[in-house]
Amino acid sequence: MNKIFLIILTTAVISSCSKEAPAEKKAVHTTENQVVLNDTQYKNAGIETGVLEGKETASGIMVTGSIDIPPQSVASVSAPFGGYIKYTKWMPGEHIGKGQVLASIENPELVQIQQDYLLAKSNLEYSQKDYLRQRDLNQSQASSDKVMQQALNQRNNHMINMRALAEKLRIAGINPEVLTANNIKRVTSVVSPIDGYISSVNVNIGQYVSPADKLFEIVNTSDIHLVLKVFEKDLDKISMDQQVIAYTNQNPEKKYTARIVLISKDFAADRSVLIHCHFQNYEPHLLPGTFMNAEIETNSRASLAIPDSGVVAFEGKQYIFEEVKPKTYKMIPVKTGNSEHGFTEVTGLTSEQTSKKWVTKGAYNLLMALKNVEDEE
Repeated sequence: MNKIFLIILTTAVISSCSKEAPAEKKAVHTTENQVVLNDTQYKNAGIETGVLEGKETASGIMVTGSIDIPPQSVASVSAPFGGYIKYTKWMPGEHIGKGQVLASIENPELVQIQQDYLLAKSNLEYSQKDYLRQRDLNQSQASSDKVMQQALNQRNNHMINMRALAEKLRIAGINPEVLTANNIKRVTSVVSPIDGYISSVNVNIGQYVSPADKLFEIVNTSDIHLVLKVFEKDLDKISMDQQVIAYTNQNPEKKYTARIVLISKDFAADRSVLIHCHFQNYEPHLLPGTFMNAEIETNSRASLAIPDSGVVAFEGKQYIFEEVKPKTYKMIPVKTGNSEHGFTEVTGLTSEQTSKKWVTKGAYNLLMALKNVEDEE
């Protein structure tokens, strides 16, 4: 019996000695909505504090749309006289400057136009001299008015013919001012009419192309538009120069600022209207066709605001934390309003409260600490 008692006593002592000291609570609260942190907890919580800031916050309309390019920023390039492609090196996606050569084209018709131009130029020079001679003779009554008028008419006809052929040469990319019998050529260059990126290439070396064929398409992405769809019920809230905050599905944290520059005047079948927006800064990585979400700011007002990281939601209500003293924080209910640029409007505070210091970062960690302690208790 004594042995059994000794074994039980020894086991109890060993068990008592082997128990670890209870772990320190994560947080201790002094009132229902107040939490106190120790040094370690305070450091881990990443708490930052500050005062409420005066901000212009706005409500808005959520819409969707995509990146588009206006017609003047898209160029379809063709060959005015057709011919065979002798040279090209471009690939879709490459950048090209205005005036750079896209392709070289060989066409015997170019030789004929140059020949006709040089002959017309020579005929004009002769007819001009003949007209001047006939005019002088007429003034001295050595030639009739009819002969002088015929010379003038022939001079004018040659001038019309030469100038028309000169314009044809310019269309073909040949400068008539420097054309002589010694530099007639059968190959001409097709150049880019704008600065931009090549979006499509439809030719290869040796291919015959006609003036109706689209050889290249070039897009100037520096003038991209954000085109948004706004439904009829929200149209009365839209006006020119309103600010728009847009973002992509792939990177919703990256915000793009734009302003409304055009509002369409007709409805689509779904009773929506398209509005066009200009980005405030050029965004080269936003490509045509990119889907965008956007918020159109409608009502802006001055208000007190706190960083979004200072607001927490619990049981359907919104709260912020007042710094009662260092490492001691009290959860205060508030009403939240508009949110913009990382700040949220807060109302429902007394004038005395608005001047206090509030948690601007780490509020969620305080909420977890406070409610976990309450659950443990």
